[in-house]
Amino acid sequence: MGIPAKRRRALAAAVLGRELEPPRANAERGVLLDAVSGTILDVSPHLIIIEDDEGHEERLVIAHWAKAWRGGFVAPADLPVGARVIIRALRQGKVVDRIWADVTRMTGIILSVSGRDDISVVLDCGLHRGRRSVVIPYRSSGRVRVRYPRLEPGFLFDAIGTVEGTTALAQIPATSQPAYRAAHVPDPPGAYGGVQSKISGTAVWSDHIEGGVAYPMLEQSDTGCADAGVSCAALPYLALGSSVHVRNVCADRATVLPVVACGCMAGRFCDRCVECGTSPRGRVVELSAMSYVELGGDLTNGCFNVRMGLG
Repeated sequence: MGIPAKRRRALAAAVLGRELEPPRANAERGVLLDAVSGTILDVSPHLIIIEDDEGHEERLVIAHWAKAWRGGFVAPADLPVGARVIIRALRQGKVVDRIWADVTRMTGIILSVSGRDDISVVLDCGLHRGRRSVVIPYRSSGRVRVRYPRLEPGFLFDAIGTVEGTTALAQIPATSQPAYRAAHVPDPPGAYGGVQSKISGTAVWSDHIEGGVAYPMLEQSDTGCADAGVSCAALPYLALGSSVHVRNVCADRATVLPVVACGCMAGRFCDRCVECGTSPRGRVVELSAMSYVELGGDLTNGCFNVRMGLG
């Protein structure tokens, strides 16, 4: 069995004489935003009280410009008690700028499709995430089908939506459907030569990753993931536990994060992000929702243009 990613980071820090925990931001770039997650205990037009993920009660003032999203835009005061939220906060994490409630992302290879009005889709989300059942509600099906015309086994699917009870509802297509089957990812433009200090591409988020990033180009034997090492971007191979510098080109915010998982699904998407200009093809890194928000990303947009290098 391989060495766990956390142990790898500890060994690398000891050998290289650096801090075990990477800095939250690069001093040359904009500081990170604050991200808070938890469950709503109470909410009014001006105040939201949540129980955070560590079980502490947090009281945050809602700015007058703040927006909330729960399958669509709603007033923050209309969010239900008990909803799980991710909050982008300002002023040391005490003023709410944006709220996403019960948000989830569904990314994987289509295994089966059934239904006519409400469409049920079963996805293979990769070795570490398993299978997931998704429902495309009738009210959202038109918007999803425009971007995903081939809801057929073997093709890729990526949508953003909400969790209601135990059901994941796909409401926004996160990208246009790739024209190729998941097993036929285009080759990268050329072999990586080891001379690029930074790599440009697309950063996306997932609600399954904690404490780091998923990266496509990992050795299969190192990760135990047979789908590792696939990408249409010219990426170098990295090891679990490596530190990478991630900069949101659109918001000009940056941080250093460890590689903790195989980005086997991200590597199969040869798309571009057009959040600010057009990125080169290929998803080069997949972030946790919290890290994505801290770097200035909007969860409902689904991507930002990124420059990545070794941390």
